[in-house]
Amino acid sequence: MDTLSYSPALVLFAQSLLIGLSIAAPVGQIGVLAIQRTLDHGRAAGLATGLGAAFADAVYGAIGAFGVTTLIAWLLGIKTWLALFGAAFLLYLAWRIASRPVTRRAGGHAPPGTLLRFVSSTFVLTLSNPSTILSFMAVFGALAGRAPAASPWAMVTGVLVGSALWWLILAGIVGWLRDRFDERWQRAVNLCSAALLAALALWQLAQLAA
Repeated sequence: MDTLSYSPALVLFAQSLLIGLSIAAPVGQIGVLAIQRTLDHGRAAGLATGLGAAFADAVYGAIGAFGVTTLIAWLLGIKTWLALFGAAFLLYLAWRIASRPVTRRAGGHAPPGTLLRFVSSTFVLTLSNPSTILSFMAVFGALAGRAPAASPWAMVTGVLVGSALWWLILAGIVGWLRDRFDERWQRAVNLCSAALLAALALWQLAQLAA
């Protein structure tokens, strides 16, 4: 009668989808990048930026869901170096955005090869974020402990779909607003994005020094 009560993997998928959505939704460095790239290059660029983060979320979710304790310990051991790399990468991206002239392309299409670069850059950036490691290790480790043996794949798929869903929504909304920005406003958005990314990088470094 109650289908969900007989489908623990489906329940776990839904829970993981909500986890992926809730972790992706707060506007951090990836959100700032997705908004800025959507305004610069269109919806596909924003979605590609978010998908890089979604794939990284799925990787950390898989590590937590499958309980790979050796890899978890190694990642936690190098989290300081990961944070340093991530902060340096954020400062580089901030400099690139601030120094690049505004480029508005008819039709909103990114140049060839750019989408893959957007996916890979945010994939690496998300992997280097220690808070992502700790969030997924804790949440997925707890869920995996109560789940049936075949469920880790449902958890990983759920978090990937949930995270990707948020980036699809964000890219769609910002893409709709894009045509309402002229070059002057676009330049202002780029400078604000660069300042936010630099501030996030400095905050990450301050957390290490604390």
